[in-house]
Amino acid sequence: MNRRLRLGISTCPNDTFAFHAILNQKIDLRGLDLQIELMDIQELNDRLFRDELDIAKASFHAALHLSDKMWVMPSGSALGFGVGPLLLSSKRDTIPTDSSQVTLCPGEHTTASMLFRLFYPSTSRIEQALFSSIMPRLQEGTADFGVCIHEGRFTWQDEGLFLVEDLGTRWEVETRCPLPLGGILGSRAISPDVLGIFQAVLHESIEYASSHREETLPTMRKYAQEFQDEVLMQHVDLYVNDWTKDLGEVGQRALDELSTRARSIGLITPSAKRLCIFRNTSQ
Repeated sequence: MNRRLRLGISTCPNDTFAFHAILNQKIDLRGLDLQIELMDIQELNDRLFRDELDIAKASFHAALHLSDKMWVMPSGSALGFGVGPLLLSSKRDTIPTDSSQVTLCPGEHTTASMLFRLFYPSTSRIEQALFSSIMPRLQEGTADFGVCIHEGRFTWQDEGLFLVEDLGTRWEVETRCPLPLGGILGSRAISPDVLGIFQAVLHESIEYASSHREETLPTMRKYAQEFQDEVLMQHVDLYVNDWTKDLGEVGQRALDELSTRARSIGLITPSAKRLCIFRNTSQ
């Protein structure tokens, strides 16, 4: 049974928090040989499309396109209420209205980009940009709007920017579901027993981090764009919750709603496979 796995996770604080015990071997990896890489979420999406990773964090928008090849692991997701991306502007009281305006999104297959296309169809010209460059470009005046994710959700006011809309709140009002942003995907080609072992290790890692919060700070600081401990912990408190430990039935309903919405705007085909949460029935 091959236990060598190519694992990719994002540099966001919620991921480095959740994987802290794995990254630093604070828990028993149960024989898994994890080849771990950390990178931006859009790069993770791209690597999965190229079949270069066995298990990885991915945007759920990207996961919709990979549903025939990947399971959604029960643990490790960012899903919840009040967690959505923010549509920002450098000017007060403006909204996207025409194609002469530019809106920056943090990657073609990010859920943030999908939400903007869902709620603001054909209202501006979309450009994809690294998430950490979006607020600086708004300040420089080289874009009109930007969809902000990660730590920027807590710092945009300090940067002199203005809120156009909280896209997550709009999702919640329209769907009555928590917003599924991203999760850990596991290849269907991997043995269910090995995926089950990985799931158990990941769940234990999240439990360890939850019980050793201060210990996780150096790991989060190492990769974060924002180094203030208070902001890092705000990020964890927002994005790490009971659904991070196990998506459960509520998580499956949210994924089904995301799929329905994606079909409604032509982002996935009507025949696309349903996103399914992995359950190892043999254990």
